[in-house]
Amino acid sequence: MFISFIIIIIGLYTYAFLSPKLELRTAGQYYIYDTNDELLYQGSSTSKWVDLEDINYNLINAVISVEDKNFYNHHGFDYLRIAKAMYTNIKNKKITQGASTISQQYVKNIYLDFDSTWSRKIEEAFLTLELEVHYSKDEILEGYLNTINYGQGNFGIANASRYYFNKEPIDLTLEESLILAGIPNSPANYNPIANYDLAIKRAKIVGKCMVNNGMITQEELDNLFQEEIPIYGKATEENLDMLMYYQDAVMKELKNIKTVPNELIQAGGIKVYTYLDLNAQEILEKNIIKHIGDSNLQSASVIVDPKTGGVIALSGGVSYAKSEYNRAISSERQVGSTMKPFLYYGALEEGMTSASTFNSQYTTFPLSNGTFYSPKNYGSIYANKPITMAQAIAVSDNVYAVKTNMFLGPEKLVETAKRVGMKAKLEAVPSLALGTYGISPLDLARGYNTFATGGYREDVGLIKRVEDKDGNVLYEKEDKKELVLNINYTYILNELLTGSTNSQFRDYANPTALVIAGQLSRKYAIKTGTTDSDFWIAGFNPDILMVTWVGYDDNSDVSSKYSSISKKIWADTVEALVKDKEANWYETPNNVVAEVLDATTGEPTNNTSKATLFYFVKGTENLNNDTELVFKEDEETEE
Repeated sequence: MFISFIIIIIGLYTYAFLSPKLELRTAGQYYIYDTNDELLYQGSSTSKWVDLEDINYNLINAVISVEDKNFYNHHGFDYLRIAKAMYTNIKNKKITQGASTISQQYVKNIYLDFDSTWSRKIEEAFLTLELEVHYSKDEILEGYLNTINYGQGNFGIANASRYYFNKEPIDLTLEESLILAGIPNSPANYNPIANYDLAIKRAKIVGKCMVNNGMITQEELDNLFQEEIPIYGKATEENLDMLMYYQDAVMKELKNIKTVPNELIQAGGIKVYTYLDLNAQEILEKNIIKHIGDSNLQSASVIVDPKTGGVIALSGGVSYAKSEYNRAISSERQVGSTMKPFLYYGALEEGMTSASTFNSQYTTFPLSNGTFYSPKNYGSIYANKPITMAQAIAVSDNVYAVKTNMFLGPEKLVETAKRVGMKAKLEAVPSLALGTYGISPLDLARGYNTFATGGYREDVGLIKRVEDKDGNVLYEKEDKKELVLNINYTYILNELLTGSTNSQFRDYANPTALVIAGQLSRKYAIKTGTTDSDFWIAGFNPDILMVTWVGYDDNSDVSSKYSSISKKIWADTVEALVKDKEANWYETPNNVVAEVLDATTGEPTNNTSKATLFYFVKGTENLNNDTELVFKEDEETEE
């Protein structure tokens, strides 16, 4: 068995030696451009390569000590360390230790994703062998130091050294070297901008490793960090912390484009042209920071240009430095009442009108499985009388929504959501009308964009065009719009969504976005959404679409005192982005007419405080709009 093992190992190294030599300085590099074709970012490896001789020896020794003390003695794999880690993990009955060498980490950084699959691990092993047989240890270490993630959007030691300490890598002190060497283990947590104390604690662990490896003495370590280490904390160019969320989203989208093979991305030199508007991104970030303040709340936003379907700005959290988790594309949260526009479009399509009424009171719905469902209005406040669809949308009446969903059949809502382009997996249940299924902000924006375009579905994304290093176009987003909604009903729905800021709908409850009505200079279709743990707002006009979420990562309840934060982020951002544009709204289709009616009853009125415009497809304005069904309604209107 031993001889067989040796033969297999020799065979593998021989195979690796005969394989094409891996390219290091260009491997995995890509270039991201903004909407003006200005170079925004050069990564996944680095924007500047530094020779090993130009890196301080303290940093080199620190990295080797903490990451791979036998680096210069093994051939890609530290077999003794692997055996020790396996023994420890088996003994503890869980994985507590890893045994990746610097060579393995380097391969993972520039060629592979971080999925823990067997196929990925096997690929990693072969690439590590190829790396080891074609390059010297110094070349591998140099490449590793130039590509590793040092947090805050800094890849490579040159960027990190300048960002955190305003120094060249050769000029780093021992203390600064220990801090930088400690970051790659957890870039979001161990960088000194995100958490200085944790970074110093980690640096001392790195220092202890150097002591154990005889690279510094215990006395030298004891004399370190007696005073606070100055952190420069500024990039040499404009740096937007949340911009990294946009870049991460770009890379995720890039990997899903079939005409751009993963092998080409790995080879390097890919040029990615995006829809990113740096001005919009800056305004978004400033408003998130302004309104979130110092709380532990998180936020995610997506801004889309409906004319192109391009995402012009995106934030996946309050601070990329503290959390790299991209909530804009990966977090699927209950969307609450922002689901209702898809419901009400379906209702219009099935013959209901903006003046159709249901009785708004506490109601128990018998379900087909023998159970009962009793939705509540916000604050358990009910009209206890018939209200119109227009009123129900403006104040976000939950009972009206569930009655509509039951009246149509929940399958209609699922079908509408799919038709407008949403990718979330939704089930046809009564509560779906209240947004009880998880949807990401980007997916919600994808659905709303079909309303914002007047009924045309288009691809919503971040990438405009992709080229290889020679300028050959590998992918270009098609300016392709498909009419999937009736333009008459879409126009009527968009008008209905303006009711959320219309004071004429004040009655038993206030319109849900009335708090920001005074900030708005023009007409917007807006829908808010609230759950115990989420605050949402989605709004648009022909020029802009923005979706914003606020909540806690652990799904804990959010105090109602924070209910206006998402609305203020939305209003301040959108208004800043359209301030230099002429006010714009949708052209009324020839087959749509307007009637002045009472906001609550849908009847003609002379009461100017309640009168508002209702829109109808011609011929439906004088129909009997009472669609009340028989449900089990409690005598008590409140619990």
